[in-house]
Amino acid sequence: MTIIHSADEFDKALLSNKVVLVDFWATWCGPCRMLMPVIEEVAAEAEGKFAVLKVDVDENEQLAMRYKIMTIPTLMVFKNGVAEDKSIGVVPKTAIMN
Repeated sequence: MTIIHSADEFDKALLSNKVVLVDFWATWCGPCRMLMPVIEEVAAEAEGKFAVLKVDVDENEQLAMRYKIMTIPTLMVFKNGVAEDKSIGVVPKTAIMN
């Protein structure tokens, strides 16, 4: 799992991985904290299959605006740099892994 600190870092990660799961979150967000252990489990199981990125929307407002993140947590799946899927709120691990 990679913590993203800038838009450039995000763009490089998208381009260097075929499939990327992005968790848009914030430190003050209760549901985000509930989802964190699930994301950590997914990241451990994803090793070598797909990348998992965490984007703090307060640190990376530009990315939140680019992808129209209005509610957190929001999970997005990118394939070959293109957004393919989006889930809002706390989702179970089984839904993420599918």
